[in-house]
Amino acid sequence: MTLRRLTILMPVFNEVRTIREILEQVDTADAAGLVKDLIIVDDGSTDGTRERLQQLDGLKTPFRVLFHAQNMGKGAALRTALTYASGDIILIQDADLEYDPSEYPELLGPILMGRADVVYGSRIRGGKPVRDFSMVYLWGNKFVTFVANLLYGGALTDMETCYKVFRADVIKNIQIRANRFEFEPEITAKVLKRGHKIVELPISYYGRDRAEGKKLSWRDGIGALWTLLKYRVVD
Repeated sequence: MTLRRLTILMPVFNEVRTIREILEQVDTADAAGLVKDLIIVDDGSTDGTRERLQQLDGLKTPFRVLFHAQNMGKGAALRTALTYASGDIILIQDADLEYDPSEYPELLGPILMGRADVVYGSRIRGGKPVRDFSMVYLWGNKFVTFVANLLYGGALTDMETCYKVFRADVIKNIQIRANRFEFEPEITAKVLKRGHKIVELPISYYGRDRAEGKKLSWRDGIGALWTLLKYRVVD
């Protein structure tokens, strides 16, 4: 199977300060020879992001912007985006500036070489710059990742990473039910349960705190654990 097109999915909620810069970075990012397109889903933003996206122009990358009438969560935004995804490979990109689109070629490599069905970009593996990884978030992530490995026989270091890349047939054959950040444990559980090959690669991470717009909380950690336990016994 020849892989020719990359579709980038970008869920967006209240990112007026970063949206233009991240879009410019995605627009100029090398896609390892693939033709890329971008699907943006504004998930009910109220800070001016929606208005910025309604007037969006100047990108060389073909794009589509979709709008939720109210905030439904990252999982719901990704479900909407997937409906319109036409690429042979699907990559998830957050709308903040925590992740670096210049690393796309490294993330795409294992799939293009036929060595992986799914690639996770790990902030834990080392070898790349990492900034402002709060202790609570770090150990919470490590714990839920450990539980995922224990329940599903994985060997991951960073389940909660944004950078997840899929062969399109893998993710489109998985029914995603999560509305919020439970998307991360749900997709991880279902990919591992189906025996797909996951490769982890180190990535850079430029974290931000809650004052800068970080949206995860301890409640999402509880939700992640519940999601992992649930999908161990149901599909």
